[in-house]
Amino acid sequence: MIATPALVVPGVSIDSSQITVLIALIAAFMTFVEYNSTSPSIVEFRDAAPFNRLRFTALFCTILLLSLICKGKTDATDLTRALTSIGTIVGNSIDFPYSPVRMVVLMLPTDADPAVVQSVRTAAGIAYLTSLFAMTGFLLMVRVFGWPMRGGAFNVWVNMPLFDPTAGGDVLNRLQRDARVNIAFGFLLPFAIPAVVKAASDLLNPITLENPQTLIWTMSAWAFLPASMIMRGIAMQRIAEMIRDQRKRAYANIDGEFQPA
Repeated sequence: MIATPALVVPGVSIDSSQITVLIALIAAFMTFVEYNSTSPSIVEFRDAAPFNRLRFTALFCTILLLSLICKGKTDATDLTRALTSIGTIVGNSIDFPYSPVRMVVLMLPTDADPAVVQSVRTAAGIAYLTSLFAMTGFLLMVRVFGWPMRGGAFNVWVNMPLFDPTAGGDVLNRLQRDARVNIAFGFLLPFAIPAVVKAASDLLNPITLENPQTLIWTMSAWAFLPASMIMRGIAMQRIAEMIRDQRKRAYANIDGEFQPA
């Protein structure tokens, strides 16, 4: 996934390719160690497939599609033309006032080249569409296919290593609160990220999206991070529902045991 833009987009320098390969090897090693160790580190829902697989697939598809679109600018094929047309249609259709795509376009400098603006709008449309498909797919897995119980018992310590059940307060209330916070931040981030970048451009050098590598990674992060937070919130809400149902069953069994014969 990390090496895809460097492999697909032409014109990448040798130094950039070497750095990309090094980062990809480090990421592969860390992933291998995480999934082959007994004790979890920071990766959540490690044994609650296919949560992480779906997030990885969504990010990989976003990066691959954007890489193909950027490749089509210099080496056009039927596939790149089709992807560019889809991204243009989606980007233009959701580029209305106060929409996430409009916020991304407004992030660009006022004197930006119209071709760059159109490329950003197309990339934002493709990235946002892919994130919507990922969130919809995970919601169907939760509501229709009963994630995560289809994979067996759910171990909170393994799948949620950053959540401390003994930190204080009721676990159910804390999970529901964290779920709402993640979902709220997930909805706000597509609007907040461009606004923060635009405000910071007055103090720092403004971000330039003319470089294909920068465009790919910026648009992928802009679409994936909010979608990932919303999916995490949905997952935590699902775990809270499982704990609530388990408590109801336990209370019902206790009441049945103490009822008079």
